[in-house]
Amino acid sequence: QVRLVDSGGGVVQAGASLRLSCVGSGRTFRNDAMAWFRQAPGKEREFVAGINRNSGSTIYADSVKGRFAISRENFLNLLNLQMNNLKPEDTALYYCAASPSAVATTSTLQYNYWGQGTQVTVSS
Repeated sequence: QVRLVDSGGGVVQAGASLRLSCVGSGRTFRNDAMAWFRQAPGKEREFVAGINRNSGSTIYADSVKGRFAISRENFLNLLNLQMNNLKPEDTALYYCAASPSAVATTSTLQYNYWGQGTQVTVSS
């Protein structure tokens, strides 16, 4: 069974850091573009960060630029999201996602595999 399992969420205070991880199983994801999305209660799922197949290029939502960093370790089938200087508005359920495309984009429609989500709660 092909799946993504994300983890690393938690409850932290504003200004703290968290590192999310996403492990793929069932097949290699090294040929996929990958990304992190998040969804807050009552809001649509939104793009956070993406990384291309070859790890050479990354893209970020304006709201997280300079604070979050996406990375991947293909030999481990692992995707990471380092989140620094967290803010209350970062509170959401975070999902990793994989796309058969080489280039990550901000559209949820591109991604055909999703993790189950890991909750990040930031208190002020």
